[in-house]
This record gives sequence, structure tokens and C-alpha cells, in this order.
Amino acid sequence: MRQSPELNRRSTIKTLASALGYFGLGLTPSAFSQSGPIRIGGTLALTGPLSATGLVHKLVSEIAIEDLNKRGGLLGRKVEYVLKDDQSKPDVTRTLYEQLITNDKVDLIIGPYATQGILSAMGVAERYNKVLVHHTFGIPAKAKYDKQFPVWALGPNPEKTVPTTAFDAVATLAKPPKTIAIVTTKFASVYFLSAGARDIAKEKGLKEVLYLEWDFGNRDFGPIAARLKDAAPDVVWVGDIGAEGNQLLEACKKIDYTPPLHIHTFPSPGLMAQAPETQGALALSLFEEHAPFTKNKGAEFFIKAFHEKAKAASLPYQEVEVQAACSYGAWQLIEAAVVATKSLDDEVLAKWIKSNKVDTIVGKLRFDGPSNYGDDLMHIKQLQKGEWKMVYPKAFAAPGASIQTI
Repeated sequence: MRQSPELNRRSTIKTLASALGYFGLGLTPSAFSQSGPIRIGGTLALTGPLSATGLVHKLVSEIAIEDLNKRGGLLGRKVEYVLKDDQSKPDVTRTLYEQLITNDKVDLIIGPYATQGILSAMGVAERYNKVLVHHTFGIPAKAKYDKQFPVWALGPNPEKTVPTTAFDAVATLAKPPKTIAIVTTKFASVYFLSAGARDIAKEKGLKEVLYLEWDFGNRDFGPIAARLKDAAPDVVWVGDIGAEGNQLLEACKKIDYTPPLHIHTFPSPGLMAQAPETQGALALSLFEEHAPFTKNKGAEFFIKAFHEKAKAASLPYQEVEVQAACSYGAWQLIEAAVVATKSLDDEVLAKWIKSNKVDTIVGKLRFDGPSNYGDDLMHIKQLQKGEWKMVYPKAFAAPGASIQTI
């Protein structure tokens, strides 16, 4: 049955309009109509000793995915996050990334939380030639795979640059510290930074009066607290991750001891912010919720969205800080690469990321240095009246903020 000229005209206009819509997205009509969602797979420590911080990363991922889909997804396709619980165990992480790539057949992968888990995921990514964007890797020299890209901007030699920044910060005090105690977990990335801190402390003229280690997962910090009290250092370098810093300071409180200055590596920011004995803690950071960081790309949107999500989840600390920001930065990097290349091909994405600087919530990142690391953007923050505030260097300090002694 022949269509009328009017029906033919309407059909032609509809076809042209659809085609223009597809081409405007850089897609062909057939590719758009035949493609399902883009699936991005990853694991997080939803249980186990790293779960307090793992939950922060989960909420961030939900924000990123919801926002992407509200804005039309990627390449005109809906985005799905395939998330698995690695239980804070690197061996479980390795198995789950195998499943994500082989069984779940995800299009892209994003790294888990913490160095040991990321290292496990990196080995799997290399086996299958997949790009791995990650957000909390702490030993750049171990990142041998050429398609891994870090948002945690420590620079290629953080064992030197990070403690240098920390010790330069406390040296600005009216009464700079002269003695130091270094206590640390054996968790790989933290232990690595703490070993570097010993060397830099010596270079800075700080006399080491105590050095102690504990096994990751330790819960008995009483003996360590007692040794700290006896040593009476001017400053303590606390090589901690997750809740360890809280547990150590709780043990100190029980014996009526408060370290005058204590610098933490990777504490759980929410847990630390809520405890009275942690006030005055110094820690490493790339982002805090104040100027000048609030002018970084995506910061205004993300801060508002994170507040809403964190409140709904009853997080103890609902401000955006380094963990949340770096996690969001990883999603920003994935989006930037896919949009710029109009591709999901790992070779294409890796080449683009390696060759470009990318604006993110933690600053402008580059990936053309050793182990794909660029600049060390790490700063020093302090917990003051329940809020984390950047205090060093001065150019990045919160308005009116400076390091305070307890």
C-alpha cells in the first residue's frame, strides 16, 4: 500500500531529525540503537578494616553515575556501575577483577580503594590490557603497568616529597619541633611513606626518639601509647590508615597522654573528625571544602551532591575531603577521556590520558612522568574544632587558618 505524499514527507523529516540527533553525539544511528549501557566495573572495601573509607568511595561513585546519566550518559549511552565487595582483601580483589572482565564483561574498570587492592587490580588490568584509573595508590614506583593512571597526585617520589612538605609545615611554628617519634602500620603504602619520613626527619635535623611498627589489623595500641608517652617527642609521625589513628589516640587518652603534634598519613577523615582526642591532628590532603579548592572543576556541584548523599547515609563526617575528592576525580578522568576520544577502546583512552592534562576537582593532573605520575599536589591539613582545614602551604590554606598546637 503506497503512503500519501504527506506521510512520506513526515517520515522523511522524522528520519532526518533522528539522524541529526545521533550525529550530534558523534554516533551513527545504528551504533546508538544497537548499543546497551556502558558498564564500568570495580571493587571497594565495603566490609573489613578499610570499610569506613570504602563507604565514602561508594557514595561518590553513586553521585558520579547518577550525574552522568542525568546528563545523557557517555557517548549517548546509559552508564552502569558494577560494584563488588573486596572485603579489604587484595586476594579477593584480584579474583573479583577477573570476574568483572571475563564474566561480567564490563567495558571499563575503575580501581578499588587502597594501594594493595589497586596493585592486585593492576595485575589483572595488565593481563587483559585494560585501562585502570585509580584514586588511592601510594607507591608510584610499583605502578609498572603503562595503562594505569593515578588521581592521588603524590608525584613519582612521595617518600621524599610528602614528608618534606609535612616537616616544612611544622617548622613554621614559633617553636619548631626538635624530636620526633615515628610509629607506623606495616600496610604497604603507609610503611613506604614512613620509611621515607625517617630519612627526611634526619635530613631536617629532627632527632628520632622512638620508632615502632604494628601489623595491619592490630587493635591493641596500649603498648604503643605507653612507649610514646615515655619518649615524649615534640612531634609524632603516625603512619596510619583507616581507623588506626583513632585507636592510637584513644589509647593515649586512657593513659592521660596527648601528643603535642601528630601527623597522620591516611586516616579515616570522618572518624577522626568526630573524636575529641583527635583535635589538632595534622594529615595529608589534596582537597578540603574551602577556597581555593572550591574553585576547582566540578567542586561546587560535587560538594552539594555529597552533602545530600552523606546526610542520607548518616555518615559521621559529611564534608568533602581528600578521599571523596580523589574518588570523584577518578570518575572525572574517565569521563574526560571517553568524551574527548569518543571511544571505549583501552588503547585509544590510554594514549589520550598519557598525552593530556586533565582538570579535576583536585587540580590539573598530568600523567607523563615516571610511572604515569605528574606533580606532587599533596598539602597539609589540620583538624580544628571538628573541621578539617588546609593549613600548609600558605597559598592553599583555608582563609585565616594556620597550624595550631594543642
